[in-house]
Amino acid sequence: MQASAELVSLAFRNPGALHRFSMSEWDKVVRQARQAGLLARLHGLLQQEGLDAAIPAVARWHFEVAAVLVDGQQSAIRRELRQLLELLAHLDFPLVLLKGAAYLAADLPAASGRAIDAIDLLVPRECVDKIEATLKLADWHAADLPDYDLRYYRRWRHEAPLLQHLRCTTVVNVHHAILPSTARFSPDAASLRQRAVVVPDFPGMAVLSTEDRILHAATLLFQDDKLPHGLRDLSDLDLLFRHAMNEEDFWSRLLARSAEMDLNLPLFYGLRYATHFFGTLASDEARDSLASAAPCWPAIKLMDGIYTRMLAPNHHSCQDGLAPLARHATYLRAHWQRRPPRLLVPHLFHKAFITRYQHAPNPA
Repeated sequence: MQASAELVSLAFRNPGALHRFSMSEWDKVVRQARQAGLLARLHGLLQQEGLDAAIPAVARWHFEVAAVLVDGQQSAIRRELRQLLELLAHLDFPLVLLKGAAYLAADLPAASGRAIDAIDLLVPRECVDKIEATLKLADWHAADLPDYDLRYYRRWRHEAPLLQHLRCTTVVNVHHAILPSTARFSPDAASLRQRAVVVPDFPGMAVLSTEDRILHAATLLFQDDKLPHGLRDLSDLDLLFRHAMNEEDFWSRLLARSAEMDLNLPLFYGLRYATHFFGTLASDEARDSLASAAPCWPAIKLMDGIYTRMLAPNHHSCQDGLAPLARHATYLRAHWQRRPPRLLVPHLFHKAFITRYQHAPNPA
């Protein structure tokens, strides 16, 4: 990877290095961080380190505007979480929040500067239709999907179709599992809900346990077929690691839970690339234990070639001639991991040769 591609991750690993940045390097940092969804988070880090004065005046407003936008968005998400609690108060189980909304509700460091474009809920499968119907009566409506996609969601997906409110941009994503049951890695959703921790500020809502939220973040990251915010999601994982390290026996608990859920491989990759981009620290015990789950050396090098490109910001300064190939490899790998060939081949055929023409002005 070119040195310029390392600027935004260098800013997180070593904020003091920003004092030596030229104006052209500051320009790249701003562009890369914005593309990765990390501009507000980097601003918060520089403030925390007392380095915000090092930001050149011509670049400072980019950071400040990003921070204001994220603050406003997070305030809106808090209001909408309380509205959801009122709407779904009749349920006799807690709503388990996932990803950005969970970090915000639990006041975790991973919420710092984190744009949240959806509220993700984990609920029992038998309750999905009931919750979906309740939300539709309160002006949340599903996108208009083709019949094939609707059937696919209902039969094979681990979530209901996205619901968006008519009067705001909030999207609610109701999950009954973390990944499809056909996926290579499909953690037991009931076990995740059972260990979830209730959020004091949002009674009736819960978040995954410390170990489970890390495993969830790592698993999703390496099952994504496009990684639109890959570096931001990796930064989330880095902050989750750093926050959890303060807990007693964290690494031993994480390794035990990872082995129980058969998620050692995603955790290995999550820690590997968090260390590469953000300098995440781990105990020797953890690295030695996860090394046993690592694939062979050629496979690791192939993954490095793909994910050091795909997790970098989607900016021209971070791309090289192999980036398009890495993008295709990520797409194919994600689908291969999620579906067996008997489902994958018909699905890709339908999306490539049928769906794309069904709604064309002159259908073929």
